[in-house]
Amino acid sequence: MESNQIDRPGATLPMAPLVGDALADSLSEDLARAGQQEVSQVPTRVESGGDLEEERVKDEIDIQIDLLNDSDWVVRREAVITLGEMGDERCVAPLAKALRDGDWQVREVAVEAMRQVGSPAVETLLKLLRDWEVRKYAILSLGKIRDERVLAPLMLQLRNDEFKDDAIMALVELGEPAIPLLVTALRDKDEQVRKSAVLALGRIKNDQAIAPLIEMLEDADWFIRLTAAAALESIGDERGRHAITPLLKDPDMVVRMRVERILAKWKKQPVSESATT
Repeated sequence: MESNQIDRPGATLPMAPLVGDALADSLSEDLARAGQQEVSQVPTRVESGGDLEEERVKDEIDIQIDLLNDSDWVVRREAVITLGEMGDERCVAPLAKALRDGDWQVREVAVEAMRQVGSPAVETLLKLLRDWEVRKYAILSLGKIRDERVLAPLMLQLRNDEFKDDAIMALVELGEPAIPLLVTALRDKDEQVRKSAVLALGRIKNDQAIAPLIEMLEDADWFIRLTAAAALESIGDERGRHAITPLLKDPDMVVRMRVERILAKWKKQPVSESATT
């Protein structure tokens, strides 16, 4: 064994290989390389907290949409409520579907859910006005959304005998923003529109309507005079009390009798100097 001989003076003594250490180093390097390779094969995906939250909400929306197909109306109702609470515009289409649900309790919460979504739902609801089967719930939904786009379409529904009551409810729900158009409608040629406008203004109970309603006490139609007097009673302003007094001599007996009752009731309770807004 020539390389291992040590009998020559001054010769460099070759070191015997440290087998254990060399093997450990080799394994360590192999593991390191393998680890780097494995990491490099994993797709890099850096997401902000907002992105993760959006993905979670999207998944939850999909879950609730699937539940809208459940045979149990209670499950569908809860799904609609949850979609409304999310208030995401992606909920509009499934909620529009819920407005057609076979159970009235589901349809009812769908109207409220549309309110929670708000303006993003307006365009879809306006399209639903063309559909007779769902028009009632579309009207009621629009009345819960404070968006100027809903006013003219709702006023148009006052001309529809079948849906005018729903439109009145919706306009009353909107409240003060609807008053200018309702006041204008008091001069409409359509008697039905004038009646509906008087009813709505009386239920909104805003002092902006007092003067226009007083003018309606002279309308040619007895029912409009009667309704205007009732609307002024509802608002409860002192000006209305004085204005309806001449109707005690109205040519129509029904108007006279109603005004007598209104004034008798009014005497039993104080009237505020300004209307309740």
